[in-house]
Amino acid sequence: MFMPRALKVKRPAQGPAPGVNKKPKICPESSGSETHVQEEEEKKTPVETVQEVEEPAHVTENVTSEDRHESSSDEEEEEPVKSFKKSQRWPEPGEPVCVMCGRYGEYICDATDNDVCSLECKAKHLMKMGFGTGEEAFTGKDTNWDGKACQLDQKVAKTVGKEVFFSYKEDHFISNLTDEQVQRIKQELGIETQGEDVRKPIVEFEHCAFPLTLSDNLKKAGYEAPTPIQMQMVPVGLTGRDVIASADTGSGKTVAFLLPVIVRAMEKAADGVCSPVALILTPTRELAIQIERQAKELVIGLPNMRTALLVGGMPLPPQLHRLKSSIKIVIATPGRVIEILKQKVLKLDKVRIVVVDEVDSMLKMGFQHQVLEVLDQVPEDHQTLLTSATIPKGTEELAARLVRDPVRIAIGEKNQPCANVKQILLWVEEPSKKKKLFEILNDSKLYQPPVVVFVECKAGADLLCEAVSKVTGLTTVAIHSDKKQWERNRILKGLLDGEYEVVISTGVLGRGLDLVNVRVVVNFDMPNTMDEYVHQVGRAGRLGHRGTAITFLNNNNKRLFLSVVNRVKPTGSILPPQLLNSPYLHEQQRKERQKSTLGPGDTLVTKNNLLDIIKKHHRSKKS
Repeated sequence: MFMPRALKVKRPAQGPAPGVNKKPKICPESSGSETHVQEEEEKKTPVETVQEVEEPAHVTENVTSEDRHESSSDEEEEEPVKSFKKSQRWPEPGEPVCVMCGRYGEYICDATDNDVCSLECKAKHLMKMGFGTGEEAFTGKDTNWDGKACQLDQKVAKTVGKEVFFSYKEDHFISNLTDEQVQRIKQELGIETQGEDVRKPIVEFEHCAFPLTLSDNLKKAGYEAPTPIQMQMVPVGLTGRDVIASADTGSGKTVAFLLPVIVRAMEKAADGVCSPVALILTPTRELAIQIERQAKELVIGLPNMRTALLVGGMPLPPQLHRLKSSIKIVIATPGRVIEILKQKVLKLDKVRIVVVDEVDSMLKMGFQHQVLEVLDQVPEDHQTLLTSATIPKGTEELAARLVRDPVRIAIGEKNQPCANVKQILLWVEEPSKKKKLFEILNDSKLYQPPVVVFVECKAGADLLCEAVSKVTGLTTVAIHSDKKQWERNRILKGLLDGEYEVVISTGVLGRGLDLVNVRVVVNFDMPNTMDEYVHQVGRAGRLGHRGTAITFLNNNNKRLFLSVVNRVKPTGSILPPQLLNSPYLHEQQRKERQKSTLGPGDTLVTKNNLLDIIKKHHRSKKS
């Protein structure tokens, strides 16, 4: 039925909502047909329902102390699992939400590891996920929903008890490829690798010979054929090698590291309730939530494969309680992990594989110390996977300290914007930005809802949201880090479901998120770095779809002029003449040429280092 804590054991709720009365439990056995009972429940008016639940005042007043004692002892007993969603209350902010109806997700479905509010919603959820009719949710029978999904490839997998153990073996088709054929495949797909004894890329997921349950989950989740990063990173990761991977935004990096993570978790039984086998670190809560959702899709039906989401901005007690369920994979932000480690509720001494997603952001000042503090708690012999769309040279040197004998994988041109996104750069002075944005939103050729507009600051997001809504009449919402996590989750879900036509965002939506229905991105404020520009532009070209990114430029962004020209011009995008004729750009190009002509011992003189050069020359003259 449900997971152990969900079978007549409730989540540690923050208490029922004020003024909400519990409805009487409805047992399917006592009423014959579940459908009939549900129909009767729906036919009752709100007045009739309240009359059923409320007790007369004189009955309450005449309760004896003995009755109170019996009542309190009954309350301590475990309550039966709620049969119907109408018996469940609505969630408080930050509480788990039922994946089917949005009520309080009091239980966790054992088959899918998703939050549900009742047996009724569990049955509907199982039907939606393709697990038969959902009748098992009410009968409690452990039937085999999909016979194929329970079989395992005996050549590469063996079952011991309830744990599934898997080892990767290169497929004969891949083994028989010559070095010349492999090199041709890599060249056509833009795959570059560095390292010793690098595994050959796969061409299909079937070449990995995953257990059938995992293979079926891949197909159900829509992963029919591997992308270039998956073709190369999956076999390398499955063999236990450390990896530093760079690929375009929306290229499928998440599945590329999730598959090795899941396989490593399958190899080892959970050792203790608070000792996971795999740890995935991300810079933002939204990205962590997305990764956990994708992980749950892939582990459905795999025995004892449970995930835990540990992020700030959400209540801590439910996350602590989740860790008591023999968790194998933890997806987290570094700050919340450190907070839980200090409480000694979580141990990382059994972790065998660590993923640091968006590694360029994670190793910047601010995150760097937290990441290193977390990794200090992990055994030295763990496997490490580092991924991002952009890995600058300085970051790559620091990342190299976290890995041993890594395989470096780069897909496409390194640190370049996604090739699927058409880039339009417009020279727009600050006072004219709003007017230009309104023109874009009224242009039938450019406007394709939903549109994501990136701004620099939180206050600017709120003000621009109000202006867009007032002037254009479009359904507009702002999202930034000052909003509560539950509200950010709601906005993100609404964006994916098409509820909003325009979303004004700070950088919280700029990294990693699969905004699959977004085709247009507007950089209202040019990002502070070109790496952030690459990530934000990539929101419009997810999973191979083509998109458009429009960026407003002016002299406030003069520091980036040379980088913009160097990265965007090779893509064939037309650059504004104000940028190409800018004296700031010409000065930056002149300095760049001077640097290229300097010898190994020469130093370029600038106003920042002029005094240091004079002092050094003065000291050398004295000596």
